[in-house]
Amino acid sequence: MNRRTTRTLAAALSLTAALAISGCSSDKDGEAGSDGPAITVSGAFMPEPVNDKMAGGFMVIKNGSGTADKLTAVTSPLSDDVQIHETKNQKMQQVPSMDLPAGGELELRRGGDHIMFMGLKNKPKVGDKITVELRFEKAAPVKVELDVKERTHNPQNQTSH
Repeated sequence: MNRRTTRTLAAALSLTAALAISGCSSDKDGEAGSDGPAITVSGAFMPEPVNDKMAGGFMVIKNGSGTADKLTAVTSPLSDDVQIHETKNQKMQQVPSMDLPAGGELELRRGGDHIMFMGLKNKPKVGDKITVELRFEKAAPVKVELDVKERTHNPQNQTSH
């Protein structure tokens, strides 16, 4: 009886271990996002805000995959209200998301589409780094650091805007 109990227990443990390993493997493959969009970010910056009421954020988000996606939210410890804004006919307005085409990019720039930080918890200074998390419809969230630059910083033409 003792031998039989030991064999049954050993078989049950082997089966449990096999299921756990196979389950972990398939979960890990799914989390790796091999089928989802491959997101990279470059040129992320924030001009030094004039006050603690609002600030803009700019960057280029690239989608290196064949799957289209959408930027759906941005969060940051700097503000509880980070908005996605589009600019049309020289007017900015908040939107729920922005398209990120397959194999393409989403350019968030001065005078164009951007993110807005409303009601800042503190006023960043030149040289600070602001952490944000970009959230997407399909891709995993991406953490980005925005370098705080001079108020006149504009990588497009390096002049005041």
